Formats: sequence, structure tokens, C-alpha cells
Amino acid sequence: MTEEMESLHKNDTWDLVLPPKGRKIVGCKWVFKLKDASPDVVAPRYKARLVAKGFSQKGGIDYHEVFSPVVKHSSIRALLALVALFDLELEQMDVKTAFLHGELEEEIFMVQLEDFVVEGKGNHVCLLKKSLYGLKQSPRQWYHRFDSYVTSHVFERSPYDACVFQQVLADGSRVYLLLYVDDILIAGKSRSTIDATKAMLKSEFEMKDLGVARRLLGMDICRDRSLDRLWLSQSQYIEKVLLRYHMSQAKSISTPLATHFRLSTSSGPVDIEEERYMSTVPYACAVGSLMYAMVCTRPDIAHAVSVVSRFMSKPGKEHWKAVQWILRYLRGTSKFGLMFDQRAANPGQVVGYSDSDFAGDLDERRSLTG
Repeated sequence: MTEEMESLHKNDTWDLVLPPKGRKIVGCKWVFKLKDASPDVVAPRYKARLVAKGFSQKGGIDYHEVFSPVVKHSSIRALLALVALFDLELEQMDVKTAFLHGELEEEIFMVQLEDFVVEGKGNHVCLLKKSLYGLKQSPRQWYHRFDSYVTSHVFERSPYDACVFQQVLADGSRVYLLLYVDDILIAGKSRSTIDATKAMLKSEFEMKDLGVARRLLGMDICRDRSLDRLWLSQSQYIEKVLLRYHMSQAKSISTPLATHFRLSTSSGPVDIEEERYMSTVPYACAVGSLMYAMVCTRPDIAHAVSVVSRFMSKPGKEHWKAVQWILRYLRGTSKFGLMFDQRAANPGQVVGYSDSDFAGDLDERRSLTG
């Protein structure tokens, strides 16, 4: 908590002022988290974060626009494909207290923390100058600050993804920079160009250099440069999902969805007893967990997830069995992932396949394409 307060004061996050009449004062609270230990550190890290109670903000008064882009997962995979294809260096950085770098445009007042009230100013409140965590507009203000700085220093924003930036060097090579909130991936042909980019970012923001990229957004990045290959997998994430839904000891199977599942809306609850049972089943949460794996590294479950996601409003036992079937498939294939191979038959070329069934949707008799 003391370290967090020191960081807030160092960033000049607020000024203490007397509370103005007729203005709403936003509350605040502490959020504590025990972060997983990194591979080079044995003990987990205790983290305290001061957040504003942004749920009490009023739209049009305390904030206006709140949308903030993050890099698309397809852009991450495209970058990793380029890294494997052209043997690029891939480094990772983390922005410390990223949201505190954003400048607030609105006038927001916040109460002082109970255990950190400044002596002699107990009746004062905090006039926020920086976009503190918890405020509705904080992610947007941080992105605007980062975007304006990077684009003013020889980097260009991609027209296809607002969080992808590139710099074209004199020799024709490129340096790529990807931003996902406070996580940054940097790829380039030589380490010297990456070091120059890191120095540029460190001159403006307080950064943590994580070295060679190994883990991002729950995805593990493994690379063997002697084989010109790079792997992207989510084995740890999948194991956590299986444990959460009590499927870590279930019997594994070899197909994402069996042919005997003929799911439709008629497979929903048939009586009150089944409705009560399904009300205790975390169906939507489980499908959401599967969707994240599908979007990141597991396109092999895309069709199965699309089928079970159609019945979110009123799932039945048969639908839940289908979800459990997908989880059993993941248990046996938890170490599966995407491999980017420079020595592939057609490196750098996109090869696509499509398939369809005829009137496979039992409810509306529509054909499905994949």
C-alpha cells in the first residue's frame, strides 16, 4: 500500500483542495492481488492497487467517451508469424501504473484514503489530475497519451489495427510495436533497433523490461530458433479452466463434438426440476472460457463452441453435456497450440479451406459454413 501511494505521489496524480459546494465526490478503495510467480522468481508478488469507485460517475458530467482499443488477437498471431518467418527478435515490456500517465479532461474530485489522510488537511479532497484506475475514461485517456507519443516519434499507426505501430528503418526493415493496455510486444530485425525503441519508451513512461517474450494474455510463447519454429499455446489457462469446472480428472476424448449431439432449442429444460438444475450450472461462464481459448490458440474447437453458444438464454442438460464434452477434448489436448514454421511448404502464404453442411441447423434448417 505504501509503495502504491509513493507511486501515486511520484506521478502527481492529484492536488488536495477544499471540497466545492454542489459537486459529487467519488469514493475510492484498495484492491489486493496475489500475482503468480514468474519463472525466474520463486515467491508470488503481493500487489495493492488504489482504485476510484467509477461506478458512481455520471455520464456527460464525469465522463463522455470511454471506448479504448486493444490489439486484436489476429494481429498478435500475424506478428508471431512474421517473427518466425523472418527470424525477428521478439521482446516484451510492461508499463508500470499505465493509467496514471493519462491526463484527465474532466474535473473529478475524490475522497482521501482513510489511512493516508494528510495531516492538517483532513477536510480536503483530491482533485484528480491523472486518470486513476477505476475511472470510466482511464483506459481511453491512457491510449490517447501512448498513441500521441509514439506517433510523434517516427512510428506509424496501422490503418487496420489502432494498437499496432510500425517504424520503417533506412535499410527497409521494420520495427513492430503492439499494445494491449499495459503490455507491449516489440519485434525487429536486430536487438539494437529494439533497444532504441525501449529507450524511447522509457524516456517517457516508467517501464518494466521483461526481456524475451514468453507469456502474453495467458498465452505461452515458446521458440526454437535452431528449428525456425515458434509455438503459441494456452496449456496453463486450459488447466485452470478444467479445474474450475471440475473436469481436470475427466476422461479425455479425441473429438471436439461428437455426431450424436443433435442440439436445438427443443433440447432445453423440459420440467421445473431440470430448470432448477440448470440454474446452478455455470453454462455461460464455461462457454465464455471456451471462447477465449478458441479466439487465442484453439481454432479446432471453433465449430463446437459456435454450436453450444447458441443456447445461452435457456440451456438444458443436453447442452451442458456438449460443453463438458468440449472440456474433455481439451483435457486430452491441453498442450495443443499453433506452430509457426519458417520451413513450411509455403511460408508466408495464406492457405484456406472451407466446408459446409446442408440444413444442419435443426431449428431453422439453415446450412452452416466453416
